[in-house]
Amino acid sequence: MISINPFRPSQRRWRIAWLLGLGVLVNYFDRVNLSVSHDALITTFGISNIAFGYLSGAYNWTYAMCQLPIGVLLDRFGIRRIGRVSTFLWSIASFGAAITPNLGGFFAARFLLGVGEAPTFPASAKAISHWFPPRERSFSTAIFDSAAKFANAIGVPLIGIILIKVGWRWSFAATGFISFAYFLLFWRVYRDPEEDPNLTEVERSHIAEHIEPDPLAITQPPASLGYLLRQRKVLGLAIGFGSYNYVFYLLITWLPSYLSAALHIDLLHSFLYTGVPWLFATCTDLSGGFLADFLIHHGYDASRVRKAIVVIGTAFGLGILGAGHAHTATRALFWISMSIGGLSAASPVGWSIPSMIAPRGSVGTVGGIMNFSNQLSGIAAPIITGRRTFARWAGVV
Repeated sequence: MISINPFRPSQRRWRIAWLLGLGVLVNYFDRVNLSVSHDALITTFGISNIAFGYLSGAYNWTYAMCQLPIGVLLDRFGIRRIGRVSTFLWSIASFGAAITPNLGGFFAARFLLGVGEAPTFPASAKAISHWFPPRERSFSTAIFDSAAKFANAIGVPLIGIILIKVGWRWSFAATGFISFAYFLLFWRVYRDPEEDPNLTEVERSHIAEHIEPDPLAITQPPASLGYLLRQRKVLGLAIGFGSYNYVFYLLITWLPSYLSAALHIDLLHSFLYTGVPWLFATCTDLSGGFLADFLIHHGYDASRVRKAIVVIGTAFGLGILGAGHAHTATRALFWISMSIGGLSAASPVGWSIPSMIAPRGSVGTVGGIMNFSNQLSGIAAPIITGRRTFARWAGVV
């Protein structure tokens, strides 16, 4: 049997996993760009922090609206076609934000970015279901899911330095160039297993070996959206990870400004300190995915393992409450790291679940339902908590 080693480049499926992870990394560079540019955008467009909260949520409006149809389109047209269109659109959106002369144009760029990036997570989850047997899916999912955290860890300070040195427009242009480079790479590399000429027969057999054939897959069409929305497991998954995403987007949007304004840390150091909880989250994300696959591979009950990691990880998410009473950067970063670290450990297990519970041919749609709930939280977090809590701590509203 072929060995399981995610760091061996000779194994094609792990190359695909790292490709998906790179896509999410680039994807989140585009997203964190806005929070890094908070002060510069307020000065340039003459807006309040309340208006900035709405601007932060603009991306999530179109992102959320696209989730349900994107899931259906992924199941119908495939990852390769949808992925090429989406990566091109998000590149154009970044360039559009860099050159826009007014606030309306910036809103339009963020709306387009939401459309372009909408397929990213459902497509990645669907790709993992094609390329990996179930016992390897938690860690392979963690590769692309942890990239979202790692992008915050390195993206905020890197983009912050660009912004300080040459201005916010060039920081958006830089992410545009990086995004376009990824579009070209995805176009060249990604194929489904049955279309990939570089996939060996040994690895193809390994991928298929542990996937139980579904005799109804040929005769039955993918499950309808209405049917999936009535399933308790699907709804429970959507509600649970919508709650997780509230904390996630709250930190993406407001963490640099919170450290700077509420804890009186200068702008450059706030960018650097922001990386601490996200680096911790990257490690716990990969660890959670690895632990799940390791325990399942060694004979532990798969359902109990996944439930335990999700429950324990999300319980640590309550640590965000401790940050509300912190008066030093050290204490704030401790509680924030505990919160996002625990949630991140649970996240790859959550993103591997659609491929486990979805009827054959419907993984993209289940992923879209899950991410739709996530983005409702992404819309709410910058506006509700950002307005009433973080902004109040900073004394700006």
